[in-house]
Amino acid sequence: MIRISPITKKRLARFKKMRLAWLCFRLLVLLYALSLGAELIANSNPIFVRFEGRNYFPVAAFYPEDAFLNNGRHTRPDYKKLQHSPQFAQNSANFMVFTPIPYGPYESVDPASIQVPDQVVLRLNPVHRLANININQDFEIFRSQLAGSFFEVEDFEVNGLFFKDHYTTDPDLARAIEDRFQNRPSSAQNFMVYAKKNNEPVEVALSTFSPRAAPPKTVRLTLRQAPPLDAAQRLLVFDTLARLESDPQRTWSSLSQQEQVLLTELVEKRLEGYLETEHMSLSAGYFRVEATRSEVHFPYPPCPGHWLGLDNAGRDVLARIIYGLRTSMTFGILLVLASMVLGTFAGAIQGYYGGFLDISAQRLIEIWSAIPFLYVMILLGSIYGRSFMLLLVCYGIFNWIGISYYMRAEFLRLRKQPFVEAAKCLGLPTHKILFRHILPNALVPIITFFPFSLVGAIGALAALDYLGFGLPPPTASWGELLQQAQQYRWAWWLILYPALALFVVMLLGVFTGEGVRNAFDPKQYARMK
Repeated sequence: MIRISPITKKRLARFKKMRLAWLCFRLLVLLYALSLGAELIANSNPIFVRFEGRNYFPVAAFYPEDAFLNNGRHTRPDYKKLQHSPQFAQNSANFMVFTPIPYGPYESVDPASIQVPDQVVLRLNPVHRLANININQDFEIFRSQLAGSFFEVEDFEVNGLFFKDHYTTDPDLARAIEDRFQNRPSSAQNFMVYAKKNNEPVEVALSTFSPRAAPPKTVRLTLRQAPPLDAAQRLLVFDTLARLESDPQRTWSSLSQQEQVLLTELVEKRLEGYLETEHMSLSAGYFRVEATRSEVHFPYPPCPGHWLGLDNAGRDVLARIIYGLRTSMTFGILLVLASMVLGTFAGAIQGYYGGFLDISAQRLIEIWSAIPFLYVMILLGSIYGRSFMLLLVCYGIFNWIGISYYMRAEFLRLRKQPFVEAAKCLGLPTHKILFRHILPNALVPIITFFPFSLVGAIGALAALDYLGFGLPPPTASWGELLQQAQQYRWAWWLILYPALALFVVMLLGVFTGEGVRNAFDPKQYARMK
C-alpha cells in the first residue's frame, strides 16, 4: 500500500495552487490521453460497420476483403471504396461509422477526392522595364538588348527600326546625341520621351562621354520605364470556357479589344496545358503575366476535409500530428523513465559507498559521456536499421549521466543521516537501506527534473527525425514533417502546424516543470536581508 507523507501532501497542495502549472499539467495529460486513443480520432478504417445484418468493428479487429465481397481475397479491404460499391449500396440497412478524421497517418489521399475550383487565374504583375539600343545619326537602331517591349515587336525585330518613328524627340535630346557624334565631351543626361502610339512616357539615359581618337558611329541609349508608385498586382479569374468570372480591380474594362483577345488566348492555352510566364505591354502598363490553374499536387494547402493540409505523399497533416504526439510523448516518457532508473542506480551506488568505488565510477562515467552520441546512433542505425527500440536504447545509454550526478550528491548527503545509521544498526540489508530508506528522501531531483527531461527528450526526437537519424519512415513524426518543410519551403502549413504543436507541448512541459520545482522548493518563503 502506497502511503503519501504529510510533506508530499503539502507539496501537492502547493502545486495545485499554482494555477498556470496545474492547468498546463492537466492539458498535457489530456493531450497525451487523446493521442493514446488516436485510432478513434483519425483512422482510415471505420469504427463500426453494419453489413448484411452483421456487425463489424474494423478499428479493433482485422477483417479480410472476402468477408464483405466473397471474392476470395484475404487482404485488408479499402472501406471507403467498399462503402460506394454496388454490393454495399444495394441494401439501405448497410452503413459505416468513421472517425471524426476519416484519414489514417499512412493513407495517401486520392487527388480526385479533393474539390478545387476549376478556373484559371491571370496575375498581372507590373514590372520595371530596362533596355539598351545603339543608334546612328539617322536614329536608326543598329544594336539592341531587351528592347522589343518598347517597340511592340519581338526583340530580334528591333534592329533596323527608326527611333523617331516610335518616340517623340525633343531638341535637347537631339542636341545631346549630336554632341556625341561630333566627339564633344558630355556629361550624363536623362530625358523623357513619349510613345507616338499611346503617349506612354519612357526615360532615355545617356552616359558620360569623353572624346575619342575618332568620332563614334553609334550612340547607346538606355530606355527605362518604372511602374507607377500605386501599381499593384491585378487578378483576372476565368472559368473553363475562358470566360471572365472575377475582376476585383476592374482591369478588363480598361483594356482594348485586341488586348482582351490576347489574354483570352493565354487562358485557352493554359486550359490545354502548362504555360510559361509572359511579359506584355498593355494599355494599363507593362506586366509580367502568370496563368495558374487550380490543380492538386502534393504537398497541398489546407482545404475542406484536410484542415491542416497534406504532406508530400498526400497524407493528412492533422492525422500525422496527432499520431506524432503519441510517438513523441511515449518516446519521451520511456526515455526519461529509463534514464531516471539507470541514473538513480548508478548515483545511489556511488554516493552510498563513496571512496575508491565512487572515484573510479566517476572517471568511467566521464569517459562514457565523451563518446559522441550522434556517431554511435548513425553507426548502429546503418548496421541494424532505424527503429523505435534502437533509438530508445541508444539515447537511453547516454541520457542517464546527468541525473546520476544529482542522485550521487543526494546519497552522499543522506548516507550519514541518523535514520540511515539506525537502519544499519538494526542489521537491514544494503538494498533495503538504499531503496526503502534513502531513495524516498532523495526523490526531489527526480521529480523536479522529470518534466524538463521529458521536454528535452521530445525536442531531441524531433531534431533526430529532422536530421534523418530518428524513426524510420513512414512513422508519423513532427521532425519528419519539418524535414519536408525544408524541401518544400513554399508549403507554409508543413512549417507552421508541426512547429506549433512542438512549441505548445514543450511550453506545457516547461510550465509544469516550473510549478513542480517551486512546489518542492523548501525556501520559497525565505527572505534575504
